[in-house]
Amino acid sequence: MPTPRPRPRRRAARLLAAGALALGGLSALPAAPATAQAADTGVPNGDTIANLWEWNWKSVAAECTDVLDPAGYGAVQVAPPAESLRATGLNWWDVYQPYSYGLNSRFGTEQQFRDMVATCHGAGVKVYVDAVVNHTSAQPGTGYGGTRIADKYDTPDWDPGDYHQGDDCEDEDLTIDDWSNLSEVQNCELLGLPDLETEEENVRKGIAGYLNKLTGIGVDGYRVDAAKHIPAADLAAIEGYLEPTSSGAKPYVFQEVYPGATPTPGDYYGTGDVLDFTYASKLKDQFRGDISNLETFGESWGFVPADKSATFVTNHDTDRNGYTLGLKDGAVTRLANIFQLGRGYGTPSVYASFTWSDSDGAPPNADGFVTDTDCSGGWTCLDRDAGVKGAVAFHNATDGASYTNFQAKSSDVIGFSRGDKGFMALNNTSADATYTFATNLADGTYENVIDGGASSVTVSGGSAEITVPTMGAVAIHR
Repeated sequence: MPTPRPRPRRRAARLLAAGALALGGLSALPAAPATAQAADTGVPNGDTIANLWEWNWKSVAAECTDVLDPAGYGAVQVAPPAESLRATGLNWWDVYQPYSYGLNSRFGTEQQFRDMVATCHGAGVKVYVDAVVNHTSAQPGTGYGGTRIADKYDTPDWDPGDYHQGDDCEDEDLTIDDWSNLSEVQNCELLGLPDLETEEENVRKGIAGYLNKLTGIGVDGYRVDAAKHIPAADLAAIEGYLEPTSSGAKPYVFQEVYPGATPTPGDYYGTGDVLDFTYASKLKDQFRGDISNLETFGESWGFVPADKSATFVTNHDTDRNGYTLGLKDGAVTRLANIFQLGRGYGTPSVYASFTWSDSDGAPPNADGFVTDTDCSGGWTCLDRDAGVKGAVAFHNATDGASYTNFQAKSSDVIGFSRGDKGFMALNNTSADATYTFATNLADGTYENVIDGGASSVTVSGGSAEITVPTMGAVAIHR
């Protein structure tokens, strides 16, 4: 057992209990006018998450009303809202280095954040926040809200005694050295980021206080960043302090447990859903190989169980490291997203973000502060793609139906049913493909939701001749 250390005065518990989280000024951004509240369009919203990674709050709000609600998305995942390091290079990873739990950030002011949440709720879209609670910033300097830090172990919210400082670490710099050592993975520093002592009650309450502040604003759930570096028992204790959302439900929690020797995704099933990296990696393998293998695509492949799986095709890390398909893969990534939504496994998300050539490069910005999303330049807005939006509609219409009636017309052209609710065909080749498919649907003429109804499919005797466009799909449902 480590030798107990004297602990400095605990600022975090006092500040959070009083609701007095420090907020820095944000002189570089103008005061935000109140965001207009848009009414829900009435389109049923399912469970699909639009991961609008590093979009600013004004752009997220507009997307909720103009795109996500009309398309039937159920939630939007947004970037970490806390004030973060303002690094010299203005890198994307600045926002994963919290400076304070104030809400003036590179994405906008606290008021703009509040307006965004209210606007998305008005459109019937839930808001999930990327919660960085394992650590704080590795670099002294100045944050986007004006907070200055000289000692990385001394922040507006935490004192030096609130961090692990080497009792379980082999290296003098306290970083993780042995990734097969559970204690080291969870008590030493990830990339030099100061690791909070989440086994301590005041730290648990401090983290919960930050999350409850967001819940009080209207946030509906949290992606827990670097969850594998926090013991599951500590996460459970933190979640025990969380307050209900505005709907009265518990916040939806999905956790980042990146692949590695230890801990395993299964260790975290008791604290929420788990991001399914294996699902995404194996999906890449099939769409770069033989999609006829997708007949058995499911839990037997080593995935997180469906009722605990948060699926994705790509995210901000894997978009850059090649572990999965990425936005640079273009049409094949689009098609894989359509399959993900059509297949129906776990809680799916669609990733939309900025284009990049430098893997560390920042989103489009003005002096570090992220500018409005422009889908015609600088951003890849996959959530807006007509085929992806049609697949969201198909996903919602076929929810709960079995994945069945799989047909492989070739190694790259497949079809499958979702019970008797819908049928989807995909073509992962460079030429149109025409085949007759058994659909499991009643006879009649159905709109192809992938092209917004521009084409249709006629079912006769339960079958239909379908031309599936190159690198495209056709989906019909009752």
